[in-house]
Amino acid sequence: MEMLVFGHGYSAGYLTPLLTARGWRVTGTTRGDTDRVAAAGAQPVLWPGSEDAVRAAIGRADAMLISAAPTDGGDPVLAAFRDDLARARPRWIGYLSTTGVYGDRQGGWVDEDSVLDGSGPRGQARIRAEAAWQALAREQDLPLHIFRLAGIYGPGRGPFQKVRDGTARRIIKPGQVFSRIHVEDIAKVLLASITAPAPGGIYNLCDDDPAPPQEVIEHAARLLGLPVPPAIPFEQAQMSPMARSFYADSKRVRNDRIKRDLGVSLRYPDYRSGLAALLQAEDPASHCQPRRPVH
Repeated sequence: MEMLVFGHGYSAGYLTPLLTARGWRVTGTTRGDTDRVAAAGAQPVLWPGSEDAVRAAIGRADAMLISAAPTDGGDPVLAAFRDDLARARPRWIGYLSTTGVYGDRQGGWVDEDSVLDGSGPRGQARIRAEAAWQALAREQDLPLHIFRLAGIYGPGRGPFQKVRDGTARRIIKPGQVFSRIHVEDIAKVLLASITAPAPGGIYNLCDDDPAPPQEVIEHAARLLGLPVPPAIPFEQAQMSPMARSFYADSKRVRNDRIKRDLGVSLRYPDYRSGLAALLQAEDPASHCQPRRPVH
């Protein structure tokens, strides 16, 4: 079996070893970081730059994962390879989207049937990209599955380094909550879907515990035994436009469908178990119990 990944990045880096362990061959496109793709166990292909090789991989693929983000011009994979995709006959296609398509719900709950109301240009671009892939799937009878990912964390993408170097901040915006997902659980859900395709399926990928961002920073500091960063009101925080945009949306995301339809049991159902595992991986001698804070 062959998997083609468009945009072989962080999440695909955890799915690829699961597939290769089951005998799959994985090809991953990259803009230039071929060493990282190869280290995950995939065959790297430069794109843009090697369009013929990508077209050949499309023709061979039993499954395809689209992890490339939309641009101002729309979905880059559809723009470059729509005709090739229309001729392809994979048994599974996965599109990695974002829970940002739901927009701001002022802390309320959303599920896969909620109205899409993405706030800002990035959320709207994802809504358009999902619709474009769904249109192609309907026209060509392609087995499309959409995965809406919450905030991703995992090895190398946790709060510990910022807490250690003193750059972590507890930004307080009353009522603000985010949903999260550990990268290993992303790979677990994708593998479950690949194993039992359900064309047309849409799934939220998040854990069971939406939480305010300042709680995560505080918990990370206590695990490390370091001072809890001071609270900063959102209105006074110095933030990039990108960082500030994340605080425009506050919602709680339901994940019942991945459990019910895919039979997935999350390895890290909340940020506490996820952070404990990250710290344990850094320091196997640690039992990841909160340490006495340093004052």
